[in-house]
Amino acid sequence: MSFSPAEIERYARHLVLPDVGGPGQQKLKEARVAVIGAGGLGSPVIAYLAAAGVGTLRVIDDDTVALSNLQRQILHGTPDVGRAKVDSAAEAVARLNPETAFEAHAHRFTPGSAALLEGCDVIVDGSDNAATRYAVSDAACRAGVPLVTAAVNGYDGSITTLTPHESRPDGTPWPTYRCLFPDPPPDALIDTCSATGILGVVTGIVGTIQAAEVLKLILGVGEPLRGRLLLFDARDMRFDAIGYDWDPANPLTGRPE
Repeated sequence: MSFSPAEIERYARHLVLPDVGGPGQQKLKEARVAVIGAGGLGSPVIAYLAAAGVGTLRVIDDDTVALSNLQRQILHGTPDVGRAKVDSAAEAVARLNPETAFEAHAHRFTPGSAALLEGCDVIVDGSDNAATRYAVSDAACRAGVPLVTAAVNGYDGSITTLTPHESRPDGTPWPTYRCLFPDPPPDALIDTCSATGILGVVTGIVGTIQAAEVLKLILGVGEPLRGRLLLFDARDMRFDAIGYDWDPANPLTGRPE
């Protein structure tokens, strides 16, 4: 384990933090995280993981920056309108922390995209439609990789962490996304934010919580949001959580090897 003088200064507040220190910072440096979506949720996720010293960020997004994105997608700026989001995000990460390697994949994640997740330690889903969330969660479950997934709409957001490749103390698996939501809705391909609106700051709050979950998983600190769906209501500034369990009838009952 060795850090350059610049890294020691950059991560000084981590190096003195209990349960992180040098060993924890080394874990972050060696970690590879896949982020699906470089938009409203992906922006704070990517920024905070890069700032924290995550070694490699693999960002998957096929979209380009639009002026209407900038109300909430703070990784991008006005000069980036029309550019691929992965290119804009790569430049933002390089400015923020050149120690973080950025792997850009200008692709839409589909059920056939599982290979894009190979070699990753944690997956973060910040996509804007249910169809992609199901494709990502199914692939993560089959690959046996932890997934932090979230959704936002209007003034509300929700976050949960999925590790169905691991078991609870009683031996039952931790639940999958399909244990919580068995099937995609009929309008799964619709971007709900474009249809109903979104308070921009909601994506920042929810995305930052996603980043915190990722760091906890890498560091082995605290208890992830497994079997719990965290709900955020910006109108009343309230957080609630609902529990959910493994459903042996869910469509992913075959656990990954």
